[in-house]
Amino acid sequence: MITLAVDAMGGDIGLAVTAPAASAFLQQHTDTRLIMTGDETLIRQALQQANAPISRIDIVHTDEVVAMDETPQHALKNKKRSSMRLAIEAVKSGEAMAAVSAGNTGALMATARFVLKTLPGIERPAIAKFLPTSNQQSVLILDLGANADCTAEQLLQFALLGSELSNALKPNCAPAKIGLLNIGSEDIKGTEIVKKTFQLLQQSSLNFVGNVEGDDILKGNVDVIIADGFVGNIVLKTIEGTVKFMSQGIKETFQETWLSKLRALVALPTLKIFKQRFDPRRYNGAIFLGLRGIVLKSHGGTDAVGFTYALEEAYQQAKTADLTQLSERITQQLNQQTA
Repeated sequence: MITLAVDAMGGDIGLAVTAPAASAFLQQHTDTRLIMTGDETLIRQALQQANAPISRIDIVHTDEVVAMDETPQHALKNKKRSSMRLAIEAVKSGEAMAAVSAGNTGALMATARFVLKTLPGIERPAIAKFLPTSNQQSVLILDLGANADCTAEQLLQFALLGSELSNALKPNCAPAKIGLLNIGSEDIKGTEIVKKTFQLLQQSSLNFVGNVEGDDILKGNVDVIIADGFVGNIVLKTIEGTVKFMSQGIKETFQETWLSKLRALVALPTLKIFKQRFDPRRYNGAIFLGLRGIVLKSHGGTDAVGFTYALEEAYQQAKTADLTQLSERITQQLNQQTA
């Protein structure tokens, strides 16, 4: 039985999203239990309305909730029994195999790092996410916003983490191809930190294939793309905005005239496939990689469908991720770098 901890109160909408998502997820996975943290009375009411299988849900009560605009420092110091923290504490104690929250990203990262600590040799955790590519594969990109400023050594650590995760999820494939996000493919381009990172990656035992540019991200030519959190977050938001822009543009185009509406009816099956494939909710749930436990961040403004996908991502990570093995491999890799 796989047990996931859920911050039931986190996010822009809270229980109106987490409760129906929990219900839908448990109905899809009969081998799973949930620990939901938050106001017990409100949680029970929301779960009953969502017709959730209560017998597979444990509720841990607390009145404390981390606000979306709360500083990480304030949350750490003053919200020691918040729904967010209790969900992470469940992972530390071993009661849950992974935690999911749609709450304040900064507070979630700070709390997860404080409670769980980082893996040996990893200075900072990174936010990582698998994105779809044009060749029907996926690419893991990190960091997506946890660390705006990074050293070359930290970017190398991100590459180690990304490589090990990708290899673990694709055990029968060749070693993950690692790309460094840059403004050109030549090794002489980029900031001084990016140039130094290129050298470290080249000297490492990783399957480093060189620099990749922005238009290479979704081609699927590499398995893992490394960037600092400042660049990575801009990339993620740009991709999300582009998908919304295209979807809105297509919708407006088909509504311009009666003839275009007729064409829309003919194209409806194809449009539905397009919408399903590129629906951002399907890719909701980013991993805090580098911690001694599994924590996933859901988009704060997602709906129940999106949060269900975040729970699905946590479920898959809990089933496949071996943190002990990951820690051992990273230690070996880091020892090779310093040898």
